[in-house]
Amino acid sequence: MKGIRADFSSPVLDFLEQLHLKYAGLNDGEPADYIPELAKADPNWFGICLVTTGGSVYEVGDSQLPFTIQSISKPFVYGLALEDNSRADVLAKIGAEPTGDAFNAISLEPGTGRPRNPMINAGAIAAAGLVAGKTHAGRLQRVIEMFSLYAGREVHVDDTVYHSESETGHRNRAIGHMLRNFNILTEPPDPIVDLYFKQCSISVTCRDLGVMAATLANRGVNPLTGKRAIRGEYVESVLSVMGSCGMYDYAGEWHYRIGMPAKSGVAGGILAVLPGQLGIGVFSPRLDSRGNSVRGIQVCDELSRWGDLHLFNSPPAHRSVIRLKFNGAEVNSTRVRTGAEAQALRETGEGVRVYQLQGNLTFPSTEIVVCDVIASLDGMKFVILDLKRALSLNESSARLFCELLLKLADRGIATLFTYAATAPELRRFCKLKLADRFGDLFHAFEDNNLALEWCEQHLLETRLPEANQNPAAQRADYELFQGLTPEELAVVDALLERHSYAKGDVIVRLGDAARELFIIARGLAAVTVKLASGSEKRLATFGPGLSFGEMAILDNAPRSAFVSAETDLECDILRIADFERLGATHPHIQIVLLRNLAMSLSNRLRKANREFSIFDY
Repeated sequence: MKGIRADFSSPVLDFLEQLHLKYAGLNDGEPADYIPELAKADPNWFGICLVTTGGSVYEVGDSQLPFTIQSISKPFVYGLALEDNSRADVLAKIGAEPTGDAFNAISLEPGTGRPRNPMINAGAIAAAGLVAGKTHAGRLQRVIEMFSLYAGREVHVDDTVYHSESETGHRNRAIGHMLRNFNILTEPPDPIVDLYFKQCSISVTCRDLGVMAATLANRGVNPLTGKRAIRGEYVESVLSVMGSCGMYDYAGEWHYRIGMPAKSGVAGGILAVLPGQLGIGVFSPRLDSRGNSVRGIQVCDELSRWGDLHLFNSPPAHRSVIRLKFNGAEVNSTRVRTGAEAQALRETGEGVRVYQLQGNLTFPSTEIVVCDVIASLDGMKFVILDLKRALSLNESSARLFCELLLKLADRGIATLFTYAATAPELRRFCKLKLADRFGDLFHAFEDNNLALEWCEQHLLETRLPEANQNPAAQRADYELFQGLTPEELAVVDALLERHSYAKGDVIVRLGDAARELFIIARGLAAVTVKLASGSEKRLATFGPGLSFGEMAILDNAPRSAFVSAETDLECDILRIADFERLGATHPHIQIVLLRNLAMSLSNRLRKANREFSIFDY
């Protein structure tokens, strides 16, 4: 399966396995017996395959067991007839109206003799008669080549089933002669009916059905091979007749309950298409009285509800759901770090993966995210899912995210959601499903910065445990004082004044005159600005050993932001006047301080440039 690891299954695959287990014991119905070879099918055969337009393939059970395509061939040959002729020419021969009749009904329009639609046998035989080709063999070869493009592999006719169909297909031959009588077929009917028998006898697998359905969902381009199987302008016509007529006299209820264009075959296959998103193939030979797979209908019904796949629930189209990806080594939180901490995060930050998501989060779009996360597990310790630009998030998306969260947690990986307040459905669903584990596993943050800082702290607790055990900084360890000799440090030490602040105290106000530089001995200080909306935005957080207010040394301009104590705080204050006097009394000390200040500012500028290059899209 594309993008999925062998040692970590997707929640999508998990659900298919649950469906397979649930319905494997459903023994209603029997294999078709009017074609002798079909009656030999094992009633217990059962496969499911779901293929997305992005190329992900999820399959369980007997998904690669061959069987004959039967009536599922009808929409595909109809599409070939459209390509070989035109809509107008095809509509002159075959209608597009549902009948409510069985698949082998003789349903012709009075007077014209035109079959009601291409999904009943009469319409399918008429469509076979519209396939271009100078010889019977040439037409058959074109049909086989077409199916091979849809399936992404070479397919062939099952001769045993073909002979069985041909020997018992008297009703279809009668339909062929009747169509010739009304001039719907313009040449001898027997070779055309024979082509119809052979198209129905093409051997496929459940996986093939899933890929073929996804090809229709992908506007005619096979999502696995990239090859076009049908011109895009005709896909809508094919899906239209599938939607209204594909399930025969069950078509109306199918459309009402499941809501995807579909086609069934009496060998036990069902193919369903969600345009633009995915295709489904199910195989189980047990049929109901209408000729549809009993298990196939139940599987599609549950998949539709589980994944919110009903056609009329589809959201507006949007761009790729993953707007941007980056890791914690490329982008850090706004918390300013010491040199040792910054180096540690450069070495371990790749363990933090951030996904900016956008658009409507539904089952198909969320599956893309899940697939990408699973493909990127190596070295992952945290994954941050940014929902700021998500326009909507439905229950199926919440379910996938919740199941991904649980599977990642079992692997020791934490999942964090940012801007989760914009998606209350996610919190409600996770709280219900996680129960008493909700508090431990569901991590939600107001923004990416807070989430990144949380991840960074956990990484640093492992990489630099000594730094976290002793949250205070000694003056010799201050970043600004690096390179000073003990004697020079004693000179500066005499100039410092220790001040304490309680959590929440404002230390610096916007517009204040700049008269001192602050160096944090213990605790955290936050730099904030007020936005036009009246809310505050945190620009940076400083911890022990780091300084703030240092721009005053360079330009003496008024303060440009607020600084407050994020925790109880102790600071050493160096007054600007004392710093300036060092130029006369101890010029080397002043040079070292200025060099360290320049280095600190340079590192912050490099960090900003690096992050800007990532976000410049």
